[in-house]
Amino acid sequence: MDDSDERGPDDPGEAVGYVRTATDDDALEVRRILDAAMLEPGDVEARIAEENVLVAGDERGGTSGGTDAERVLGTVVLEPLEAGGDGSGSGDGDRGAHVAAIGVRRRHRGRGIGTALIDRALEREGRLTARFDDGVRPFYERLGFAIEPIDGQRHRGVKADRETESD
Repeated sequence: MDDSDERGPDDPGEAVGYVRTATDDDALEVRRILDAAMLEPGDVEARIAEENVLVAGDERGGTSGGTDAERVLGTVVLEPLEAGGDGSGSGDGDRGAHVAAIGVRRRHRGRGIGTALIDRALEREGRLTARFDDGVRPFYERLGFAIEPIDGQRHRGVKADRETESD
Protein backbone atom coordinates (compact mmCIF):
# COMPACT_ATOMS: atom_id res chain seq x y z
CA MET A 1 0.00 0.00 0.00
CA ASP A 2 2.93 2.36 0.30
CA ASP A 3 3.57 2.64 -3.43
CA SER A 4 5.23 5.97 -2.73
CA ASP A 5 8.34 3.83 -2.20
CA GLU A 6 8.42 3.20 -5.93
CA ARG A 7 9.73 6.69 -6.70
CA GLY A 8 12.91 6.12 -4.71
CA PRO A 9 14.79 3.58 -6.84
CA ASP A 10 14.19 5.65 -9.98
CA ASP A 11 15.72 8.78 -8.47
CA PRO A 12 18.14 7.73 -5.71
CA GLY A 13 20.59 10.55 -6.42
CA GLU A 14 18.50 13.15 -4.59
CA ALA A 15 18.43 11.22 -1.33
CA VAL A 16 21.72 9.33 -1.45
CA GLY A 17 24.92 11.26 -1.91
CA TYR A 18 27.16 8.43 -0.80
CA VAL A 19 27.37 4.86 0.44
CA ARG A 20 30.57 4.04 2.25
CA THR A 21 32.09 1.81 4.90
CA ALA A 22 31.28 3.15 8.36
CA THR A 23 34.00 4.56 10.59
CA ASP A 24 34.23 4.78 14.38
CA ASP A 25 32.83 8.32 14.12
CA ASP A 26 29.60 6.89 12.64
CA ALA A 27 28.86 4.54 15.55
CA LEU A 28 26.43 6.86 17.35
CA GLU A 29 24.40 7.61 14.20
CA VAL A 30 24.34 3.92 13.25
CA ARG A 31 23.05 3.03 16.72
CA ARG A 32 20.39 5.77 16.56
CA ILE A 33 19.08 4.50 13.22
CA LEU A 34 19.03 0.87 14.36
CA ASP A 35 17.48 1.73 17.73
CA ALA A 36 14.69 3.73 16.04
CA ALA A 37 13.96 0.68 13.87
CA MET A 38 14.06 -1.55 16.98
CA LEU A 39 16.90 -3.64 15.54
CA GLU A 40 19.62 -5.26 17.63
CA PRO A 41 22.53 -6.43 15.47
CA GLY A 42 24.92 -6.95 18.38
CA ASP A 43 28.18 -5.12 18.94
CA VAL A 44 28.00 -2.32 16.36
CA GLU A 45 31.42 -0.95 17.26
CA ALA A 46 33.06 -4.34 16.66
CA ARG A 47 31.24 -4.71 13.33
CA ILE A 48 32.42 -1.23 12.32
CA ALA A 49 36.00 -2.13 13.27
CA GLU A 50 35.69 -5.25 11.09
CA GLU A 51 34.43 -3.02 8.22
CA ASN A 52 31.10 -4.86 8.14
CA VAL A 53 28.86 -1.79 8.41
CA LEU A 54 27.93 0.49 5.51
CA VAL A 55 26.29 3.89 5.82
CA ALA A 56 24.43 6.00 3.27
CA GLY A 57 23.56 9.64 3.35
CA ASP A 58 23.91 13.07 1.85
CA GLU A 59 25.79 16.29 2.47
CA ARG A 60 22.93 18.52 3.61
CA GLY A 61 24.03 18.82 7.22
CA GLY A 62 24.29 16.36 10.06
CA THR A 63 23.45 16.07 13.72
CA SER A 64 27.06 15.81 14.87
CA GLY A 65 27.76 19.52 14.41
CA GLY A 66 30.82 18.85 12.27
CA THR A 67 31.97 21.11 9.49
CA ASP A 68 31.66 18.47 6.77
CA ALA A 69 27.81 18.76 6.77
CA GLU A 70 27.43 15.05 6.09
CA ARG A 71 24.43 13.23 7.53
CA VAL A 72 23.95 9.50 7.83
CA LEU A 73 20.45 8.51 6.70
CA GLY A 74 20.70 4.72 6.60
CA THR A 75 22.88 1.77 7.50
CA VAL A 76 23.32 -1.92 6.87
CA VAL A 77 25.14 -4.31 9.20
CA LEU A 78 26.64 -7.40 7.58
CA GLU A 79 27.83 -10.75 8.93
CA PRO A 80 30.35 -12.47 6.65
CA LEU A 81 29.28 -15.95 5.57
CA GLU A 82 31.75 -18.75 6.03
CA ALA A 83 31.58 -22.37 4.96
CA GLY A 84 29.94 -24.22 7.83
CA GLY A 85 29.54 -20.88 9.63
CA ASP A 86 26.44 -19.34 11.15
CA GLY A 87 23.91 -21.28 9.11
CA SER A 88 22.72 -18.17 7.28
CA GLY A 89 24.08 -19.44 3.98
CA SER A 90 22.52 -22.06 1.79
CA GLY A 91 25.53 -24.32 1.85
CA ASP A 92 26.26 -23.78 -1.85
CA GLY A 93 29.30 -21.57 -1.39
CA ASP A 94 31.17 -19.59 1.20
CA ARG A 95 31.22 -16.19 -0.44
CA GLY A 96 28.92 -13.44 0.74
CA ALA A 97 27.34 -11.92 3.80
CA HIS A 98 24.16 -12.06 5.84
CA VAL A 99 22.17 -8.84 6.32
CA ALA A 100 22.04 -8.68 10.13
CA ALA A 101 20.17 -5.36 10.09
CA ILE A 102 19.22 -2.59 7.70
CA GLY A 103 17.61 0.67 8.71
CA VAL A 104 16.77 4.05 7.19
CA ARG A 105 15.63 7.14 9.08
CA ARG A 106 11.83 7.22 8.95
CA ARG A 107 11.57 10.62 7.20
CA HIS A 108 13.90 9.43 4.44
CA ARG A 109 12.33 6.07 3.62
CA GLY A 110 11.11 5.46 0.10
CA ARG A 111 13.95 7.43 -1.50
CA GLY A 112 16.22 4.58 -2.56
CA ILE A 113 18.54 4.64 0.46
CA GLY A 114 17.89 1.01 1.47
CA THR A 115 18.26 -0.03 -2.18
CA ALA A 116 21.60 1.80 -2.46
CA LEU A 117 22.86 0.10 0.71
CA ILE A 118 21.87 -3.37 -0.52
CA ASP A 119 23.31 -2.69 -3.99
CA ARG A 120 26.68 -1.65 -2.50
CA ALA A 121 26.70 -4.61 -0.10
CA LEU A 122 25.95 -6.98 -2.99
CA GLU A 123 28.65 -5.38 -5.14
CA ARG A 124 31.14 -5.82 -2.29
CA GLU A 125 30.10 -9.29 -1.11
CA GLY A 126 28.79 -10.98 -4.26
CA ARG A 127 25.96 -12.72 -2.42
CA LEU A 128 23.58 -11.68 0.37
CA THR A 129 21.22 -13.59 2.61
CA ALA A 130 18.59 -12.11 4.91
CA ARG A 131 15.93 -13.24 7.38
CA PHE A 132 12.96 -10.95 7.79
CA ASP A 133 9.32 -10.55 8.81
CA ASP A 134 6.30 -10.32 6.51
CA GLY A 135 6.21 -6.55 6.88
CA VAL A 136 9.47 -5.99 4.99
CA ARG A 137 9.02 -8.76 2.43
CA PRO A 138 7.98 -6.24 -0.29
CA PHE A 139 11.33 -4.43 0.16
CA TYR A 140 13.31 -7.62 -0.46
CA GLU A 141 11.02 -8.66 -3.33
CA ARG A 142 11.59 -5.31 -5.11
CA LEU A 143 15.32 -5.84 -4.78
CA GLY A 144 15.11 -9.24 -6.48
CA PHE A 145 15.81 -11.55 -3.55
CA ALA A 146 14.72 -15.16 -4.01
CA ILE A 147 12.42 -15.64 -1.02
CA GLU A 148 11.23 -18.74 0.78
CA PRO A 149 9.13 -19.01 3.93
CA ILE A 150 10.66 -20.06 7.24
CA ASP A 151 7.30 -20.14 9.03
CA GLY A 152 4.01 -18.24 8.80
CA GLN A 153 5.56 -14.84 9.52
CA ARG A 154 9.29 -15.10 8.75
CA HIS A 155 11.12 -15.47 5.45
CA ARG A 156 14.60 -16.12 4.14
CA GLY A 157 15.97 -14.35 1.10
CA VAL A 158 19.04 -14.80 -1.07
CA LYS A 159 20.43 -12.57 -3.78
CA ALA A 160 23.61 -13.00 -5.77
CA ASP A 161 25.25 -10.72 -8.29
CA ARG A 162 25.44 -11.94 -11.88
CA GLU A 163 29.04 -13.06 -11.57
CA THR A 164 28.25 -15.19 -8.52
CA GLU A 165 25.12 -16.65 -10.13
CA SER A 166 27.13 -17.88 -13.13
CA ASP A 167 29.86 -19.54 -11.03
